[in-house]
Amino acid sequence: MSAPHTLFEVEDDRDRDAPKPTPATLFADIVFDRPLDHAYTYAVPDHLVTKIGVGKRVEVPFGKGGKGTAGFCVRVTDVAPTSGYELKTVTRVLDDDAIVDDHVMKLTRWMADYYLCGWGQVLHAVVPAGVRDNAGTRVASFVEPIPKEKLPNPLPTVTPQQKAALDKLKKENRPLEVLQLARLAKCTTGVVAGLIKKGLVRKFAERIETPAAAPGHESEDDTPGEPLKEIALNADQLRVWGQLKGALETGGYHPFLLHGVTGSGKTEVYLRAIEEVVKQGKEVIVLVPEISLTPQTISRFKGRCGNLAVLHSHLTDAERGGYWRRVATGHIQVVVGARSAVFAPTRKLGLIVIDEEHENSFKQESTPRYHARDVAVMRARLEGIPILMGSATPSLESWANAERGNYTILRMPNRVESRPLPTVKLIDLRHEPKLPGKHYAIGPTLEGAMRQTLKDKGQIILLLNRRGFSTHVHCEACGHVAQCAHCDLAMTFHRTKNSLMCHYCGFETAPFQKCPACAQPSMRYQGLGTEKLQVEIEEKFPGNVCQRMDSDTMSKPGSHQRVLDAFRDGLIQILVGTQMIAKGLDFPNVTLVGVVNADVGLHLPDFRSAERTFQLLAQVAGRAGRGERGGHVLVQTFTPDHPCITLASHHNYAEFAKLELVHRKLHKYPPFERMARLIVRSEKEDAASAFADVLATAFKEAMKRSANAQGQSPVRLLGPAECPVFRLNNFYRFHFQVQSDSSAVLHEVLRNVLALAKPPSGVEFQVDIDPYSML
Repeated sequence: MSAPHTLFEVEDDRDRDAPKPTPATLFADIVFDRPLDHAYTYAVPDHLVTKIGVGKRVEVPFGKGGKGTAGFCVRVTDVAPTSGYELKTVTRVLDDDAIVDDHVMKLTRWMADYYLCGWGQVLHAVVPAGVRDNAGTRVASFVEPIPKEKLPNPLPTVTPQQKAALDKLKKENRPLEVLQLARLAKCTTGVVAGLIKKGLVRKFAERIETPAAAPGHESEDDTPGEPLKEIALNADQLRVWGQLKGALETGGYHPFLLHGVTGSGKTEVYLRAIEEVVKQGKEVIVLVPEISLTPQTISRFKGRCGNLAVLHSHLTDAERGGYWRRVATGHIQVVVGARSAVFAPTRKLGLIVIDEEHENSFKQESTPRYHARDVAVMRARLEGIPILMGSATPSLESWANAERGNYTILRMPNRVESRPLPTVKLIDLRHEPKLPGKHYAIGPTLEGAMRQTLKDKGQIILLLNRRGFSTHVHCEACGHVAQCAHCDLAMTFHRTKNSLMCHYCGFETAPFQKCPACAQPSMRYQGLGTEKLQVEIEEKFPGNVCQRMDSDTMSKPGSHQRVLDAFRDGLIQILVGTQMIAKGLDFPNVTLVGVVNADVGLHLPDFRSAERTFQLLAQVAGRAGRGERGGHVLVQTFTPDHPCITLASHHNYAEFAKLELVHRKLHKYPPFERMARLIVRSEKEDAASAFADVLATAFKEAMKRSANAQGQSPVRLLGPAECPVFRLNNFYRFHFQVQSDSSAVLHEVLRNVLALAKPPSGVEFQVDIDPYSML
């Protein structure tokens, strides 16, 4: 088969000197988990003609050595390719049934084109390992009686035990496993083997679920559902539901953006929509950020949604494979999960819901580097169904789509039961009184508010989006900074583990007693993380229980649930944590939320830093005042005049979006122009730098081709330059930033560059379309 250009140098899979195989009448296009932008055509032998099919995996010889390699079948045709190559033959079909249906096949083809990666890479990422490996299943031997018309004549004689076993099998009126029949008939398997040999029963093999993956077996998410209770919708909810219900009844592609303040009752709208679609006999996919998959969230969905699958990171391969098969066979009506749930193999999808659609965790940072929200919108378009995206702080991309009329915006500006939004007070740390002696993270104003809250029997949530004890370790004598041995990043001291850690690559080392550079005993452990904050709280507020929630304390399955249950029951008075406490928590007794340092992340070299800061502050502020007692928020900051902090304190998302979009348009950033980021990396700095220069030359050539009559290219190129974090995990990194107001032109230029520039051995490069990480 003639093939277009490839993204990287690949082995030629055609062997001109191979002997001619038996002429085939059927041909299959196969893609592999490789960075290739085309399929390979194989001949299908006669004995596999009835087994081959699109969406199934096959094993074929691949590469010069003809090594057996698994790939996905993406097309079957009876038209022979016209190339002069002799075709190799499919060795075997690995799946009895297609594991990717036509809808997801089209979706993955679009992803491969849009995110500039191999179709096989996308399919490999979409299908869970538990499905590919048949985890949670086993091949069992079954027996069933031979039909009367096919029994041997004359009938053979049988022993009393054989007769008892045969009678038992007939009485069950269904196939039984050999061992199961032997147990029920109280005989050995040899007795059953005798019946098979005499032609009275038929033996066959079938793959079945093991107990670990069978329906009803769940790990952490065996959370009981909330009891059903009638909830009367308020005026905002009724208005929004009226618009949604019409679209759900008529069907068709219709994207909605639900902008509702925290506590406005968005979840109830989701649940009404889900119930309506399930009533129609259709299925629903609900995407939520991983950190929002709390037992509280799961409980609300389980109480209202019937057969529910909850997909989270703590599932085993067997459990994940079991859920996939149950969804594919129609036993699950609602799939709730993080970004990969967008690929659930539903049979009749009727709606996609995305909660907290602005969340960065919906973007995958490995190939394929997709954004689950954008993939979900495309899946809804391809399948002709509505999609509902909700957030109190929508991404500016979605907000711009709503302003352009691409999405229908639904507004819920008020909290349920007419509760007011919490008052937010900014504490200017530049002018906050400094107490003599030790420096404290909690200033006098915040400390006073905490004491009053505890006195009034309220609960407190404190946000500090930085984990560890000391985030900056340096020598006072020579200025040496404790830095990771593998990355250009400072190490963080974790007192509980008594170690210095790199939060990127995981490198650990013992804390320094003396400076490794000058040998002086002058190391200072400074900076603030959640671990140190917890110690300070326990010193200042003895007698009150303080619990920390970050990735250090929440790594074990069930730990998240245990802490939140204790907080809900009033056993914990102060909850300290990183961003995982900012979303999805609903505790009526929380009357004070404190932000210890609002400036963390604000001054990073990332055009989205202000947007992320606004979203985090608005989301964590929304944890306060959800009960009758009301609540307030105190935000400590050194930059109280920054628009994102000022407007977050006024709960004014619309004004923030307006100002930030002006800034984005001025500098030609998304959502006004499309962007791609290319990263070149190598363990040798010179090699990475040299190939970055090769890519730069390729970009110049590609941009010449895209130039208009005046010689101006519609593509803007920045780079190559060292990445803000130059060395990560022993790799030196250079990056390019490419922008254009035309997605088509941007992709054309990138494809031309990828065709012109081939990385040498020891050098890698990554292409990230619509990047979210700029470091």
